Amino acid sequence: ATTHSVLEYIRTSHSGAKLVLPSSAGVYGVATVLPTSVEAPLNPVSPYGLHKKLAEDLCRSYGRHFGVRSAIVRLFSIYGTGLRKQLLWDACAKLTQGEALFGGTGEETRDWLHIEDAAALMIAAADHGSADCPVVNGGTGEATSIKVILCTIADELGAQVDLKFSGQARPGDPAHYQAEIAEALAWGWKPSRRWSDETRAYVRWFKEGAH
Repeated sequence: ATTHSVLEYIRTSHSGAKLVLPSSAGVYGVATVLPTSVEAPLNPVSPYGLHKKLAEDLCRSYGRHFGVRSAIVRLFSIYGTGLRKQLLWDACAKLTQGEALFGGTGEETRDWLHIEDAAALMIAAADHGSADCPVVNGGTGEATSIKVILCTIADELGAQVDLKFSGQARPGDPAHYQAEIAEALAWGWKPSRRWSDETRAYVRWFKEGAH
């Protein structure tokens, strides 16, 4: 179902419900200040980020005009065992095959939020949904470089490789993401998983036959 259809269903048939919208850090585009606050300008530079911004605008509009209650969680880099795509999965697959060339420079940074922490934040958001449509960032507040993540993966795999980077970033892929999470902390939520431990756990899951 689309965001609009869910909001319309709540408006017409289930006024007691709340919508928690899983949005994205992509709505910020290229952040000018790190860590990035929920008050930062929204300037998406990718179709994905623009789509998320439009979904957010719909939630705010339904809150203003119809009193539909919602909350927005702008998720940063979500990871965890079971995810068979994106950086950790691709890196495990490449390094296992002896490939060591990756895009970008390796100095790009991401704010990694484990799926269990993300789920807990989404649940907390449901308790705070209102017609005012509160917004929180879903991250840890810690930025980690892609190179450090890849080195951790290679170490856990036991891969003896010399990491190389093409210097070419993907279009619409900002170099740095880091969340300012004061609003989420004010809800009584806090991240509990460390990226270093959970990245190694992901690699062990991959080695056990996930691929």
